[in-house]
Amino acid sequence: MPTLVLFGGGGDLALRMLLPSLYFLEHDDLLPEGLTVIAAARSEDSRDAYLASVREWVQPRAEADGQWSAKAFDRLSKRIDYLAMDATDPDSLTALRDRAGTEDLTYFLAVSPSLYAPIVNALKAIGMTGAMTRIVLEKPVGRDLKTFREIDQAVAAAFTEDRVFRIDHYLGKETVQNLMALRFANVIFEPLWNNLSIDHVQITVGETTGVGDRWPYYDEYGALRDMLQNHMLQLLCLVAMEPPSDMDPDSVRNEKVKVLRSLRPITKAAAKKVTVRGQYTPGSVENQPVKGYEQERGQASDTDTFVALRADIDNWRWAGVPFFMRTGKRMPDKRTEIVIQFKPVPHSIFDGDGRGDIVANRMVIALQPDEDVSLSVMNKAPGLDAKMRLQPIRMSLSWGMEGKSGRPPRRRIAYERLLLDALNGDSTLFVRRDEAEKAWEWVDGVSAAWRAAEMKPEPMRREPGGRRAPSI
Repeated sequence: MPTLVLFGGGGDLALRMLLPSLYFLEHDDLLPEGLTVIAAARSEDSRDAYLASVREWVQPRAEADGQWSAKAFDRLSKRIDYLAMDATDPDSLTALRDRAGTEDLTYFLAVSPSLYAPIVNALKAIGMTGAMTRIVLEKPVGRDLKTFREIDQAVAAAFTEDRVFRIDHYLGKETVQNLMALRFANVIFEPLWNNLSIDHVQITVGETTGVGDRWPYYDEYGALRDMLQNHMLQLLCLVAMEPPSDMDPDSVRNEKVKVLRSLRPITKAAAKKVTVRGQYTPGSVENQPVKGYEQERGQASDTDTFVALRADIDNWRWAGVPFFMRTGKRMPDKRTEIVIQFKPVPHSIFDGDGRGDIVANRMVIALQPDEDVSLSVMNKAPGLDAKMRLQPIRMSLSWGMEGKSGRPPRRRIAYERLLLDALNGDSTLFVRRDEAEKAWEWVDGVSAAWRAAEMKPEPMRREPGGRRAPSI
């Protein structure tokens, strides 16, 4: 029987994301037949106490989505067991081996990356890394190329690459997957998806909250390593990749690696021209005072909480098209989106006479706060004016355009798709080793350029009504 082992089963990620995801999969009858879930953590809780904690997290979220079913939760509860253990100690893991056996196991490491290698080494020591086992690693794996390789070497010594699933939960979002469908299942977009038609691309991940008590983690990673190295570069790859030959996992990931190999390195000479580092300072949100990052941390820091940069992809398709990426904490609004800005028409026959300016076409792929894909096009404004007037209109390409009275499908947690794929051995939406290495290599180059150029984060003050992010 298949078994999913959640290391860190009592932690924030497991309770906030993974267990609710498992509940929704159970609710929709999508979990593999006979699946057992073993939550492993250090706390000396009983199984009943753990299940009560799980319900406290799952039920409110399911009720909010109109998906709560006591029967579905009861079915999930019967699958779940709880073991208190030190997962880095082979002796402590023997209870897990006795309970789960050594085959058809999927390990999800919802723990600090510093524990990845010790846990893997302990599992290997007691014979629990055989050919029928898989491992799922939560990002970030390492904080640079060197530490990534150190962790991954330990993982590779116990698991072959086809059994390693490196998660980037953005790839589990419906809209991100829909980007591939839009590009490669519609003839109207792909011929325009190049430097002849596209002016620039913007990728934005903005968060309104500060770092708060997460500063020990954030001080080690910063915005560059926490968001841009994984989430944002993955989005860039999906926008920029060539059409794969098929949907085989390696076919898709081969094309993403080609994009990362084509990224132009950011040098010391270019750093101040094409990048911005920022750090939020004390300010006001909704007329309430908020602390700056250094006040949250308790001392001075050079950690970046905002990064904006221009990335260039040096290949035939994208030569000359800038990819602007920006991410930050304490931003004016919570927003994650990809904007494909097309070039303006080469000549307008509608200029003058007050007919309205022609606005270049734009596609917006929104991930947060709402998932949507929209396209802005020019249209004739209604009326009997002597001269034709134009106006831009926005067309939604998302679900429901033909049936607006119907209820849209539930917005799934990204981990639902990724957990299901990992359990089924489908690695298409996971990051391959060489892909992660190339991403770290490029990001390490940005960090090195900042050090060489002595670039410190610029102070960014949040004022009532928001504030404009630095531009490049």
